[in-house]
Parts: sequence; C-alpha cells; structure tokens
Amino acid sequence: MANSRERLAGMLFFVAVTQFILGLTLAEVLYRGYSASNNYVSDLGVGPSAVVFNSSVFILGLLIALGAFFLGNDSRFKTIRVLLILMSVGAMGVGIVTKNFTLGHGAVSSMAFFFGGLSAVASSRLLKKRLSLVGIILGAMTIGALALFSIGMVESGSISSTVAYDSIFYLGLGPGGMERMIIYPSLMWLALFGGQLTMQLEK
Repeated sequence: MANSRERLAGMLFFVAVTQFILGLTLAEVLYRGYSASNNYVSDLGVGPSAVVFNSSVFILGLLIALGAFFLGNDSRFKTIRVLLILMSVGAMGVGIVTKNFTLGHGAVSSMAFFFGGLSAVASSRLLKKRLSLVGIILGAMTIGALALFSIGMVESGSISSTVAYDSIFYLGLGPGGMERMIIYPSLMWLALFGGQLTMQLEK
C-alpha cells in the first residue's frame, strides 16, 4: 500500500486538478464573449477573469510541486518527480508571465504542456498494469496535440503575435480547442495518478 507521504502527494495532485478545472470554468464564465475555440486559454489571464485564472494556474503548479516533494527520494519516483517539478514550474510561470509577454509566456506554457505529457508517459512504470496504457495514451495525446499546436502557431503567424489565428493544423478545433486537447489529457492523467497514489502502486 502507498505510505502516508505518497497518499498526501496523491491528494495534492487531485486537488490541484480539481481546483484548476473549476477555476478555468469560472474564468470562462466571467470573460463575456470568450470563445473556447477561437480564444487562447491564456486570454483568460489578461481579461476580466485574470485574477481567477492566474491564481488557479499558479496554485495548480504549486500543488504539483508540493506533491512531487512528498514523493520523497524513493528511487521509483526519481524520473516522475523531476518531470513533475518541471511541469509545475511551467504552470506557475503561466500564472505570472501572462500572454502579454509573448515569448516568455510561450516558453513557460510549452514547458508545462511538454513535461506534463512526458510525466504521463513516464508514469506507466508506476501505474497498475491496466492503467499503464491509459497513462501512455493520455501523455501521447498531450504531446501530439502540442506538436500540432506549435506547427499551427508557426503556419498561421501567431508565433509572434498575441492574436489567435486559426490554422489547418488545429483540425477544425480552433487555437483554443487545440490547446484544450493539450491540457485536458495531462490533467486527466494527473488526477488518475493522484488517485492511484492514494491507494496502491503495485501492478
């Protein structure tokens, strides 16, 4: 069975995801005229919903970092711990370096996305056998969507602009929709991983 530190880490991961999903939903409601398809997720960090979104994404990163800390120095968690800390730094950075700082914001958000996806893939060694494949699939979805989003940013000219231009690489989802295909799978994985930590890691 997972020890008390691992259980606490799992709870922190689950709370991190839950509060962010609720914060994101509230931010979308507060931002009148916001489009989940046509607007970036990060538009919520500079509009009327800025306080809610920036606080929630910063807390997401902070709780992930705390969870990684409570995983301790157990050799089983060495790789996932490093990846989660890098993910958490990116998430906290998103809450501080808003979309108005184009290059800086792009760097920290990409950091959160990429290492979130890698964390999900790396966790396959820790999850129960039936769930290992789920972690790999969710991680691959995040990394694949990130690749399409990045190519779309370059193709549409959005890479150097704060305006969200559409691209064929967004597969009809729009820039905001494709961003959610990056974010949601890794959040689903983190909630799954957190739940598994509160119970039992052995396959």
